[in-house]
Amino acid sequence: MFEKLTRTKVFRDPLYGYIEVDYVLIAKLIDSKEVQRLRRIRQLSGVSMVFQTAEHSRFTHALGAYHMANLVLKNVEGIDCLSEYERILFLASALLHDVGHGPYSHAFENVLHTHHEEMTIKLILSPLTTIHQILSEFTGLAEDIAGIISHSGKYPLIESFVSSQLDVDRMDYLSRDAYFTGATYGTIDMHRLLRSMQVKDQQVLFRASGVHSIESYLMSRYHMYFQVYYHPIARAYELVLESIYKRIHDLTKMGVKIEASIESFLNVVKNNSDVLSYIELDDAYVNGFIKQLIKSSDPVLNRLANAFNDRLLFKYIDLANEPNKIFIDQLKSNASQHPYGKYYYYENAVSAVAYLQNGNQSNQDIRAIKIVLPNGDIKDLEQYSPIMESLISSSYKKVERIYYFEDLNE
Repeated sequence: MFEKLTRTKVFRDPLYGYIEVDYVLIAKLIDSKEVQRLRRIRQLSGVSMVFQTAEHSRFTHALGAYHMANLVLKNVEGIDCLSEYERILFLASALLHDVGHGPYSHAFENVLHTHHEEMTIKLILSPLTTIHQILSEFTGLAEDIAGIISHSGKYPLIESFVSSQLDVDRMDYLSRDAYFTGATYGTIDMHRLLRSMQVKDQQVLFRASGVHSIESYLMSRYHMYFQVYYHPIARAYELVLESIYKRIHDLTKMGVKIEASIESFLNVVKNNSDVLSYIELDDAYVNGFIKQLIKSSDPVLNRLANAFNDRLLFKYIDLANEPNKIFIDQLKSNASQHPYGKYYYYENAVSAVAYLQNGNQSNQDIRAIKIVLPNGDIKDLEQYSPIMESLISSSYKKVERIYYFEDLNE
């Protein structure tokens, strides 16, 4: 049913050596406009302001997630229960799972009040996109991939492999982000995890012998969040960008013409279902109009654009370090009275937990990591692992910070 390439196509990768593509459909999707756009969006957004080698793109991660899906199909016991259609569905879903990310990703989402998964679904289902036109050659394939992304429940096994607490997405990005940042926290025993997996009754299970690798993986992910993804400097960079977006939005509502070429951006702000404008947006597009705003006559855009371009970022205060309350109160007061305070001051909180407990105790809950014992019994990870049991109650961590331009203190 699905045509194969006459010769396997390969992509060199620093983590895996070769990433192999055998199917014509996957090769076409990789070459599509929407997937190629991911080359121009950095995977880690503002993290490169701290870890200078974190320049890898969402395209490299998309290929990596696809490769991990391929490894699952070749190595996991019981995976032969999937039909050829379901195997293609799995591979294509892994490749396309992040295609809806916007420029600088999460900063963009906060302003648009949308989520990259929602945009991914819109791009897959829109008849205007190249990926939809490619997928529409096969009846129902686009809709089924969108269902995987939205967790519709039609293909729960594939959903758990694509999006759960231990999936092909996370296995690639942890290893890849650790490699490109130089951080050691994200190092995981990928081959051991794959060898521990098995499929039984349309459910992903892990052998008890692989629990130590799972524990290590979960702790690596936890540490990566606070040491890399939530790094205060990275967040300061993204907040400057959010302020630029907010100021553009506010000026546009007031009828003020922006001194930069931002038509596609404004089209998406007005209507985030405008997929043709959306796929024009990438990091280069945003960098280009910010470069133009460096000379803006608007004092806010001028200052923010220069701050973004020259890394003159917000200062920050970690509220866990018992800062001077008088200083904090004065800073808040100054920000509230400043004419541009809402662009120059933020109160921000981030949180994470090592492992999300299976709240509904359903054996089919794709979030839960299930352990199969030598006697065939199945337990939730927290029931089998004392480490995970203790971490469920003790690992939740919330970090609250204040970000501000220093002259608000004057």
